[in-house]
Amino acid sequence: MASANQSWRHMLRRVGELRRFLKAEWRDLVIANYRVPSSLLEPLVPRGTTLDLWNGDALVSLVGFRFVDTRVLGLAVPLHRDFPEVNLRFHVRRETPTEVRRGVVFVRELVPRHAIAWMARALYNEPYRALPMRHRGRRHADSGHWQYEWRERGTWTGFAASTAGPSAPLVAGSKAEFITEHYWGYTRQRDGGTVEYHVQHPRWQVWDRGVLEVHGDLQRTYGEPFGRVLHGGPDSVFVAVGSPITVFQPQRLDVTRHPVLTGESH
Repeated sequence: MASANQSWRHMLRRVGELRRFLKAEWRDLVIANYRVPSSLLEPLVPRGTTLDLWNGDALVSLVGFRFVDTRVLGLAVPLHRDFPEVNLRFHVRRETPTEVRRGVVFVRELVPRHAIAWMARALYNEPYRALPMRHRGRRHADSGHWQYEWRERGTWTGFAASTAGPSAPLVAGSKAEFITEHYWGYTRQRDGGTVEYHVQHPRWQVWDRGVLEVHGDLQRTYGEPFGRVLHGGPDSVFVAVGSPITVFQPQRLDVTRHPVLTGESH
């Protein structure tokens, strides 16, 4: 009986491991947030979700961070463990019969590894591009500075954030909490369906009064409407220390079984 119980426990642990698609650390997250018209984002909202608004405003976030010690399905791929990513995202929510799931949708994701970009596009239709990238960062007791850049058509484009003072825990009900506490991802598929995945990490320490500097042509990377917004200056800038994270296996939504209800915005 004891050996049978051990076998079941081992199998359940193995099933749990198989559901963990990716494990890594996300570090030095620079998060610049911009108010945009809802009409800019509504055509990009995946089926089964609705825009998640902050005090009635739709937001896009330009995010740069470092992947550290990345493992896919438990395997560490040489030369693909530590690298920067820059993405442009917005916020959505999905009502289920038991909970509200707050998530993000990516407009564009940049990485320096062609294999990562190809796999994400081929398997999940994630909007990845592979470009040469570089990252610099320094942190002291009373200040910090982080920079993310990518090279496109021979020109470096990017952004940098500076902070002062120590990081602090998230404040309940704050904008920083709203931005960072979205634990689901949603991706529109080629046939119009939607894939959902869960991201797990602890609450982050943040600097909530960052100062952002942008250089280069963001319209070249993100197109005219988003590029114009990003050059216009952010509504807020946060920097998060980051943590270990787990991304669970993506699942295709059955949106006909659980119709979406329009929930109240934050």
